[in-house]
Amino acid sequence: MNIALSIGPLVALIAGILILAVPRLLNYIVAIYLIIIGLLGLFGGHLH
Repeated sequence: MNIALSIGPLVALIAGILILAVPRLLNYIVAIYLIIIGLLGLFGGHLH
């Protein structure tokens, strides 16, 4: 059996749970997400 998890949905699930638990984390989670996406875009990183 081969189980492959995509990183995007997993990160979204964890972030959603954290935001529900501690709503103040929303700003930090969004900021970190945007920074990571920006860095991946600049350096040509591809998550497959």
